[in-house]
Amino acid sequence: MNDLDDLDAVDPLAHVRELFDLDDDVVYLDGNSLGAPPKAVAERMRDVVRRQWGRRLIRGWSEGWWEAPQRVGDRIGRLVGAAPGQVVVGDSTSVNIFKALMAAVRGTDRTEIVVDAGTFPTDGYIARSVAELTGLELRPASPDALEPTERTAVVLLNHVDYRTGRMLDMAAVTERVHAVGAKAVWDLCHSAGVLPIELDALGVDLAVGCSYKFLNGGPGAPAFLYVPTAAQASFEQPLTGWTGHRAPFAMEDDYIPDPGVARARCGTPDILSMLALDAALDVWDHVSLADVRAKGLKLTDHFRSLVRDLPGIEVITPADEWRGHQVSLRHADAEAVMGKLIARDVIGDHRPPDVLRFGFAPLYNRYSDARRAAEALAEIL
Repeated sequence: MNDLDDLDAVDPLAHVRELFDLDDDVVYLDGNSLGAPPKAVAERMRDVVRRQWGRRLIRGWSEGWWEAPQRVGDRIGRLVGAAPGQVVVGDSTSVNIFKALMAAVRGTDRTEIVVDAGTFPTDGYIARSVAELTGLELRPASPDALEPTERTAVVLLNHVDYRTGRMLDMAAVTERVHAVGAKAVWDLCHSAGVLPIELDALGVDLAVGCSYKFLNGGPGAPAFLYVPTAAQASFEQPLTGWTGHRAPFAMEDDYIPDPGVARARCGTPDILSMLALDAALDVWDHVSLADVRAKGLKLTDHFRSLVRDLPGIEVITPADEWRGHQVSLRHADAEAVMGKLIARDVIGDHRPPDVLRFGFAPLYNRYSDARRAAEALAEIL
């Protein structure tokens, strides 16, 4: 065996790959955009459509559907360091960012919202909308120069930068934000499912994330919102839909929010997507996030070592441990290069103008995948 065979052979997560529906002829390194499907999802959805919906019909709502947003939320909560009753699943990341920011600034006498200047576009768009609706100033700032002050109401940050893969120190940044009395809202889209996260332990005020990347929930799977228990009584979100009411089926004229995390709900949950996500989360039942993180660092470090000296390539993902599970490369002709890689069944993605992204999902990616991708890239260049 060669060294790569040895690494794959002793990988404590190697058996988890068998839980996914993957084509061995394809090197899939785009789990940071859309996770691969666990095999159990198709069978579970067959049951949902044929039996739960097809036979139980509307009775499904009283047989587990109605509580699904909180039940599935608790399963995600385990992966982000949140005790039960603090995570709810539903709506999109954009909608949940809006809820979180509006709740964070409601009633404040502070005057600004701070957002990562290089943030994922939807975070910036939503932050601007909240600023315009509330009359607060929006101040973009580099994560290295946030400089929150007594004027700052809330700081919105990405745990892992979607372009470069850089990971921020959640503990240090949250402490810095709290030191001036501001609130910290974290976007976990590129870290949930690959990084050990401790929301409760770090005193994070609010957090959001998607479930279709490293959580493998499927295209357009619902997002999640974390509202810690201590903040739930004062969490006043702007989208006061009926499912967040304390007694949704009482059909009362006045809106009185649920006393718990269900107050973060809005409209009727998308049960088909919700239960597909629930099935996908089964792969985590016997997986250690410490093992996931350790393998992710090794995979990305190995891939970096294979591509860093290729002609025209600049590695922009940090070399130290302050990175997520992706490797981003800069190349002048990135779009064309990625097109050629995909034609060879090596799937990553391209971000304009010149970034090649390769996302490594430790649950199913192998060291041999990293080698095959690097060899294909070398041949193209």
